[in-house]
Amino acid sequence: MTQLPGLLDTEAIRKDFPVLDRLVHDDRKLVYLDNAATSQKPRQVLDALSEYYERYNANVHRGVHVLAEEATALYEGARDKVAEFINAPSRDEVIFTKNASESLNLVANMLGWADEPYRVDHETEIVITEMEHHSNIVPWQLLAQRTGAKLKWFGLTDDGRLDLSNIDEIITEKTKIVSFVLVSNILGTVNPVEAIVRRAQEVGALVCIDASQAAPHMPLDVQALQADFVAFTGHKMCGPTGIGVLWGRQELLEDLPPFLGGGEMIETVSMHSSTYAPAPHKFEAGTPPIAQAVGLGAAIDYLNAIGMDKILAHEHALTDYAVRRLAEVPDLRIIGPTTAEDRGAAISFTLGDIHPHDVGQVLDEQGIAVRVGHHCARPVCLRYGIPATTRASFYLYSTPAEIDALVEGLEHVRNFFG
Repeated sequence: MTQLPGLLDTEAIRKDFPVLDRLVHDDRKLVYLDNAATSQKPRQVLDALSEYYERYNANVHRGVHVLAEEATALYEGARDKVAEFINAPSRDEVIFTKNASESLNLVANMLGWADEPYRVDHETEIVITEMEHHSNIVPWQLLAQRTGAKLKWFGLTDDGRLDLSNIDEIITEKTKIVSFVLVSNILGTVNPVEAIVRRAQEVGALVCIDASQAAPHMPLDVQALQADFVAFTGHKMCGPTGIGVLWGRQELLEDLPPFLGGGEMIETVSMHSSTYAPAPHKFEAGTPPIAQAVGLGAAIDYLNAIGMDKILAHEHALTDYAVRRLAEVPDLRIIGPTTAEDRGAAISFTLGDIHPHDVGQVLDEQGIAVRVGHHCARPVCLRYGIPATTRASFYLYSTPAEIDALVEGLEHVRNFFG
């Protein structure tokens, strides 16, 4: 068995994840390398979800009976856990959404409806990057189309990093919002937050960071990032689907208008007008994802017990090993940084002229689960002149043996296609 410095006790951790014991295609041991799409869930999270539905299920905030009070305590307790996990100055800055896409749409719509000085209109600019997930492209395209704002973006270098050589021309006095990914889901690139934030602050622009591929894998400190908004999702960090987070600075949440209207987000309602509740409830219309928030809280407990610094070290060691092993595969081209420095634990690649869908299908027959396609980042594929990639992505339960299995599987793919 390959030994690498900095690895977690994956043998013990994997016992917490029932699905990792599965056999697929009758007799193949599952090798799950699709963690950038969604992570697996430990028993501790599954048990928390089951216990909530079995013992505490009720709607939150409105009821005075015991179940409603207990459900409310669990739901708001999950908000406290998220606030601590990301080092938010206040729990009231944590908004629950259904996923990171909704969080980013929430920011875009708030700015489209806002008054000055935050309003995005035909005289202003929106800045994103060419490596964004579609969830951080389409909402801004829609906002630009609706308001007449100009959409601009940073391009990519040949080695998969942001080209900031023209940062002063991209982020200008007209820029109202700069929204970018902290860690790319397709390239694995960890972006230089400080340089981008510094320039945005020079011109008075707001900063929104998509941390969906960062929150599961490394310590996330929203105060250190110095952003105005940070979005991430629960299902990639051992939590359930249907729960996302938007963190925003308190003064912004107080000033900006809500995105959705309905129950819970109001203070008073008449047939003529309404006033809104303070944040975060101002942005959480209707029945929220209660059980999912409880599950996310349990996931955070689980990650904290292991330690985010240790998870980061584990994944860095694995990624370094994977980059070196993949370099041994003939005709394989990594799309993105080719070293483990300044990159996350997702590696996209092409294999000669073999279509990534064919690569993924043959790997699946061997029990190896990877992701194929453009990974909701089609502009990246267009930039590098490729139809799609195969992506292997690792997490706290991933092992060197699984990387070895991937490399062996790719040799089988090459042999299969001659």
